[in-house]
Amino acid sequence: MTTWRMPIEGHAQERIWLAWPTSGYTLGDTEAEVESARTTWAAVANAASEFEAVTVVVNPGDEAIAARYLSGQIERLVAPLNDAWMRDIGPSFVIGDDGTLGAVNYRFNGWGGQDWAEWDKDQHIGRIIAEAAGATLVDSEMTNEGGGIQVDGTGRVVLTETVQLDPGRNPGWTKEQVEAELARTIGTDRAIWLPRGLTRDHDTFGTRGHADILAAFTTPDVLLMHRQDAESHPDHAIARTNREVVERYRDDRSDQFDIVDLPAPETLRDDEGFVDYSYINHLVVNGGVLACAFADPADDRALGVLRDVYPGREVVAIDARPLFARGGGIHCITQQQPAL
Repeated sequence: MTTWRMPIEGHAQERIWLAWPTSGYTLGDTEAEVESARTTWAAVANAASEFEAVTVVVNPGDEAIAARYLSGQIERLVAPLNDAWMRDIGPSFVIGDDGTLGAVNYRFNGWGGQDWAEWDKDQHIGRIIAEAAGATLVDSEMTNEGGGIQVDGTGRVVLTETVQLDPGRNPGWTKEQVEAELARTIGTDRAIWLPRGLTRDHDTFGTRGHADILAAFTTPDVLLMHRQDAESHPDHAIARTNREVVERYRDDRSDQFDIVDLPAPETLRDDEGFVDYSYINHLVVNGGVLACAFADPADDRALGVLRDVYPGREVVAIDARPLFARGGGIHCITQQQPAL
């Protein structure tokens, strides 16, 4: 029986997968909103294609529209879509101890059955991409999303109590059950449980606390963590608590990794309230990093931190404000397929 392991994101990659925005709140209601969504998704796909192969899943009928925005070197796969958050609707790729590619297909139910979400089509994307990638399908009975887990490739996983233990996702599940299923599907054996996600991520269009906006392993020895310096922002206390939890985890186990703070932008609010802008939500690609930018004075500092923790990689900044306005970031709309 194959034993599966999810490699760290900085592992060599075969390609990046995205989904093209097709309907609903993600695409938007006005011409300006639609243009913003298409332009931003395309900016991420086109930037990634400068580093490696990219495939974008396109809803039937959107082929011509996608072709107008996407680089000619980007492959397109036509399949029915509800939404465009590939990190969550797509599979989490793993590598077997026999050297084969696997694709973990967690159950997807619209981020815990959100009343605005539809997933009758998106729930099949994991299987469709697994087949297209030639990967072995690893089905799971656990409801989970790729944005809800961050791994270091050696067995550690960062996750949140408000996602995997969410009654809307896995009613009645315990931490032990979640950890056992993650061990079976992605090969982790050490879980760092954060209490909750950022404030905005618990609002209407949030995920209820995804880990990929909170922390990211750049190597097994370095964990980047979101920090909010403004005491007036509710995420100030949340981020501080999350860091304390990680420190206790590390100290209790005499674990060996450094914590590097990545301060949030200076922008605290938009028209909807406190923002959850985070530089943690970046994507590592072959030879590069696609970083969230916010037209903020803190952008340059954050890009400098990313260059330090990803030496030798080109850091490319992309305006992520249209993504965060819709409930996510660059990492949320992408999924990496590791090279074997």
